[in-house]
Amino acid sequence: MGKRKVAALEKVEADLAGLQYRIRKDPLAYEKEFIENWQQFDAAHEKFLAAPINADSNSLISFREQIDLIAHCAELYPRITATFPDALKDVLTKHHAVLEPTLREKIVSSLTLLRRKDVIDSSYLLTTLLPILISTPSKSLRMILYQKILSDLRNTNTKATNHRVNRSMQIALYNLVTSDRSSPKALWAVKLVRELWRRQIWTDAKTVDIMRQACLADNEKVAVGGVRFFLGGDKEREEFEDDSSDEETVDVKKVKHSIEINKKSKKAKKALDRAVDKVKKQERKKHSPHPLNFSALHLLQDPQGFSENLFEKHLQNSKAKLALESRLLVLQLVTRLVGLHKLTVISLYSWFIKYLSPKQQSASSFLASLAQGTHNLVPPDAIEPLIQKIANEFVSEASATEVCSAGLNAIREICARQPLAMNETLLQDLVEYRKSKDKGVVMAAKGLLSLYREQGADMLKKKDRGKDATIGLKKGSIKQVKFGEEQTGEIEGLELLAKWKEEQRKRKRVERGLPEEAEAGEKPEGEEDGWDSDEWEVASSDSSDSGEWIRVSDSEDEGEPEPDTKRQKVDPDDPDAEEDDKENAETEAIDFMHLATTQILTPADLAKLRELRIESNVDKAMGRKRKQDMESRHIDEGLTAEQIEAPSKLRKSTKEERIALAKEGKPDREEHKSTQAIRKAKKEAEGKSTTNKEKARKKNFMMTLGKAKIKQKRSLVTTRNILKNHIDRSKSGGRRRNGIAR
Repeated sequence: MGKRKVAALEKVEADLAGLQYRIRKDPLAYEKEFIENWQQFDAAHEKFLAAPINADSNSLISFREQIDLIAHCAELYPRITATFPDALKDVLTKHHAVLEPTLREKIVSSLTLLRRKDVIDSSYLLTTLLPILISTPSKSLRMILYQKILSDLRNTNTKATNHRVNRSMQIALYNLVTSDRSSPKALWAVKLVRELWRRQIWTDAKTVDIMRQACLADNEKVAVGGVRFFLGGDKEREEFEDDSSDEETVDVKKVKHSIEINKKSKKAKKALDRAVDKVKKQERKKHSPHPLNFSALHLLQDPQGFSENLFEKHLQNSKAKLALESRLLVLQLVTRLVGLHKLTVISLYSWFIKYLSPKQQSASSFLASLAQGTHNLVPPDAIEPLIQKIANEFVSEASATEVCSAGLNAIREICARQPLAMNETLLQDLVEYRKSKDKGVVMAAKGLLSLYREQGADMLKKKDRGKDATIGLKKGSIKQVKFGEEQTGEIEGLELLAKWKEEQRKRKRVERGLPEEAEAGEKPEGEEDGWDSDEWEVASSDSSDSGEWIRVSDSEDEGEPEPDTKRQKVDPDDPDAEEDDKENAETEAIDFMHLATTQILTPADLAKLRELRIESNVDKAMGRKRKQDMESRHIDEGLTAEQIEAPSKLRKSTKEERIALAKEGKPDREEHKSTQAIRKAKKEAEGKSTTNKEKARKKNFMMTLGKAKIKQKRSLVTTRNILKNHIDRSKSGGRRRNGIAR
């Protein structure tokens, strides 16, 4: 293209830009000029549709500039430009594959501009862009359309959730995934849904249902994208929320100070306004209510059917051609669902048999998935052969220490979820590995021993049970676990209160000179624990003297009811009856369910319960108490291969590893710097200036020589006045008087 043509085109662009500015200033005065440009656009549009491929560059540039002008002024003349959005949609839908890239981007940005000006609604824009996103071969256009769709959905749901637009878009994406399960086009639906979930724009069950269908796709990329959503989507959402909440806080005082010192300008004032707006936004966000974010795994409508279909389609089916990495992801999702929702998929455990071998690639991932898919409702007969296979293949003296420790750790994780799957002979054999010379094997074997001291101490030898387990078996507080037994609902930390009451009861007996445990036939003295007069006082002059519980009948016609012997209050005048109750309470084991069902917790009890609960949480956080409920450790994030391999890493680290660990988290220092140099660099990074003394040191010596001579010739009176003025200025805030309130 010649220089004259370029200059002419630049002149046309400048004229149209000037016309656009004038039209927006006074639409009525320039309506005639706009109609002329609209007619030019109409003619260029018809010419382009007649020959979209053979159009010359000059006409394309002119067509593009006309589109830009009308898009910016369309809302000012709605009657004239009524057909403008349909014209752009027609061009983009039919000819997006052959359009010149610059013109194509201009049409997309013009449609987005019309949406911002409310000339078209969000549904119109999304239904136009989504089919092109799926079908276009241009990579650059796909990225532009993807960003425009996300941006429009985010803006649509900013002030309030737009359920109509969300529902129509979700139906379109659902149909895209389910219409052709072998097509890779559904990958765009997976990307859109995952990003909208991460930004908390879509958080409902319909969104999860789209990803459920994606997991069952025949295309490997689509299926893996859906599986990764369930395994990591919630974590991505939490990280995005943390990143958005950890934005850099604005120091408004610092901005104001810099504006007062520097030259006043409109730019500085705008910077201050932006800083104030940002601070207000952060404050609003801080005080806004926190949204309820349910996990995608909990929003599934039919987890049992989904896990069975996923297992049969991608794992059990011999015709499935997924790579090993993809199959491991599917297996991790299936076992996560089984363990989280306590599902029953019996064929899953027999499928594991052929993969439990040290020679199997990614063996630790299979072990982690097996442990993750076990729970207390799985029949022990289905798990016992797997534990025996792991013990035979992994745990032996001939195996490598890493293999042995991984096998022991996997067995411990499985038995933590289903303790009944272990037999006594195998347990006693595995516990003996705590005498190994390798630290990882020792720690894994001790972990298994500690587990069964709590879960099944009767299966251990007497010498291996430990003090607490032996006492618990003798007292009967450690009971044998039964298959299918579920723990009933309880008040959190109630067992701590029951234990504290037992200790208080024993302490009172010792203070009276009695043994801690009451002997047979002994009637201890003292008030009943939990009904002490200093904790719970009830005074009533109208109360009955008999001490009986008063039963109120529903009708006056009923006869006199028989006294309820099971719920009789202790007569305060009968010390023997009270001591009998004290005796029974002291001789039985600490039973917090008995405490919850037979006694009313007083305000003093609730206060003590709160105190004990806080103390227990602090102990757990500081590592002074081992976590008891091992089954619920991996509910939120699941069990990983790294946690199975953890004991094998308990070896002495090399010098290089220790140096790398010491440098981790510290800033890189290319060279050694003094403290003064570090302070100077920090001040420069914060935008602070140097002091006058520091500036004086950098001056040329000849420039400071005259001042030094004058200073030597000063009289004492002059020196005194100068120092006095200096002190007065420093008290008042310097020469600028910054210390004086304005």
